[in-house]
Amino acid sequence: MKIVTAVLALGIFSTPSFANECPSVLKFMKRKLNSQETVNLCNEYGGKTLLVVNTASYCGYTPQFEGLEALYSDYKDRDFVVLGFPSHDFNQEDDDEGKTAELCELTYGVKFPMFEPISVKGEDADPMYRMLKTATGKAPSWNFNKYLIDASGEKITHYPSSVKPTDASFVSDIEALLNK
Repeated sequence: MKIVTAVLALGIFSTPSFANECPSVLKFMKRKLNSQETVNLCNEYGGKTLLVVNTASYCGYTPQFEGLEALYSDYKDRDFVVLGFPSHDFNQEDDDEGKTAELCELTYGVKFPMFEPISVKGEDADPMYRMLKTATGKAPSWNFNKYLIDASGEKITHYPSSVKPTDASFVSDIEALLNK
C-alpha cells in the first residue's frame, strides 16, 4: 500500500476518476527540456487552455519565442499555458538540449514549459502529435506550428507557422477560450 500511495503522490499515475476526465491528448508523461524531471501532462495541465508548439532554435520563426512568452505571461493567471516541444524534423534544432535550453532562457526569456525534443511529423511522430494531427487533420509542415486546445481538451485548432503569437485574430481565439 505504501508503494501505491507513493506512486500516486508522485503523479506517476492518475487516480481512476481523474484518468477518465483527462483529455486523451494529455495522457502522456513528458521529460522537461535539459532535465531528468518528467511531467504528467494530465496532472499538471488538465483543465487549462493550452497552446502546443513545435519549436526550433535555428529557424526564421525562432523569434516567435518572444511572442509566445508574452502570451504565456499575459494569460497564465487565467489558466493558459504554452507547451514547447523542440523538434529537429526540419533540420533546425540543436542536438544539444543544453544549447536549446540556453537559447530559450537567455536569448528569449522563455519561462513557459519546454520539453524534450520529439518528432512531430511522419511515421516517427510522437503519439501526442499524432493525436493532434488526427484531431485537426493537419501535421506540422514547419517549425512553430501551433495547436490551441480548449480546457476540456475537446476543441483543438491548428495554426500554421506563419501565424504570429501577436496576430490579433489568434489572440482573439485564445481570449474566446479563456472567457468560456
